[in-house]
Amino acid sequence: MRGADAPLDALRVRLDGRLALPDEPGYAAAQPWNVAIPVRPAAVVAARCPRDVAEAVRFAGEHGLRVAVQRTGHGALPLDADDVLLVHTGALTDLQVDPVGRTARVGAGCVWQQVIEAAAPHGLVPLCGSAPGVGVAGFLTGGGIGPLVRSQGLSADRVRAIEVVTGEGRILRATAEQHSDLFWGLRGGKGTLGIVTAVELELLPLREVHGGAVYFDGADAEAVVRTWARWAPSLPEHADTSIALLQLPPLPAVPEPLAGRPTVAVRFASVAGDDAAAALLEELRAVATPLIDAVGPLPTSALGAIHADPVDPMPVHEGHALLRALPDDAVDALLAAAGPAAGSPQVIVELRLLGGALARAPRHASAFCQRDAAFSLCTIGVLAPPVAEAVPAHATALAAALEPWSTGGRLPNFAPSPDPAVNDRCYDAPTRAHLATLAAQHDPRGVLAVGQVVRSGAPA
Repeated sequence: MRGADAPLDALRVRLDGRLALPDEPGYAAAQPWNVAIPVRPAAVVAARCPRDVAEAVRFAGEHGLRVAVQRTGHGALPLDADDVLLVHTGALTDLQVDPVGRTARVGAGCVWQQVIEAAAPHGLVPLCGSAPGVGVAGFLTGGGIGPLVRSQGLSADRVRAIEVVTGEGRILRATAEQHSDLFWGLRGGKGTLGIVTAVELELLPLREVHGGAVYFDGADAEAVVRTWARWAPSLPEHADTSIALLQLPPLPAVPEPLAGRPTVAVRFASVAGDDAAAALLEELRAVATPLIDAVGPLPTSALGAIHADPVDPMPVHEGHALLRALPDDAVDALLAAAGPAAGSPQVIVELRLLGGALARAPRHASAFCQRDAAFSLCTIGVLAPPVAEAVPAHATALAAALEPWSTGGRLPNFAPSPDPAVNDRCYDAPTRAHLATLAAQHDPRGVLAVGQVVRSGAPA
């Protein structure tokens, strides 16, 4: 095969970083956060600087190879190919905060918690995701739906500049004025147009939100879900919320009232004052007696506590759909498929309210679509006995049950699929066509044609 025959030792001397073959130290960096996904490239390039990324891409072009990229691997897709080099960006951790300009320059090796901690002493916060352990670059190339998306908008809309290595091995700085085609496509187009090595983004002048989660017993799930479905769309734009049907395992990190039993979590965050935000929750708090009520003043350095997403690597299957509405019939379908009495094998079934600032056109257009969706549906199941085989089928069945209210679209950062036709649903036809045209221009050899990329403008 091409990868096995390529003179990979010749690449070693071109790098400041390290190249590792399958039997060498450093190759384990290919293991993604989702340990159920097999990722076995021909070699792993641990890039120490953007030039290493460019050298790997140029080398691949010279020898008929392809290049994939990974930091944490939260959105990893199966990869078992001896003609693919995996560039790992974990060492690109340069992080500079400008408190006067309220901006940050963030290397592609950083995760959100690092940016949060660097910005917090200045009373600033990045528009991060709900899981602070996720890589910044991968999150932003997918658009970025975070816990403040209704009040502050899409995270990628706060990006000012992107440093990228194209499929030709060129290191470019893309902004709204310079290489604007790349700036458009990198925000939402995932890895289609290049490998991001750094981003420059705006920071919000925000020290605190009124946020957290209220947890209810599974016996109260129907009342809580039905109330939330009526209540959430009426919220003012300063408030974000999601609801999750949970079946958390009895592990040390899981609070005792939530472990080993069905529960329901109502997540909430508001950038209004505490009194105004607390008043909004009165209706939900009155539905049933909470097991845990952890909503209150919350420093922005602790935004990850709102969703409390799992931190440790694990084998998971994710499902995803976007909904245009959540009427009573849709709630019936959700509870029948995933309520406490349904025998669902999922650990988490979440509905997230969208709209608000997300739905408005941004200052600078991007490849992100799906701004008109009302709700995001996400399922997470652990692929371990005795439910491993049941998890994917149930996720498919749940999506089918809610199909009458589906937009047909998907978000790039949720449940990526090895099926290109599924990932194509992240984009409308004009966006797919433009991304494919730009990919042919900036990656004529198809060096980056691996993973979650757009390479055909044909309708899905």
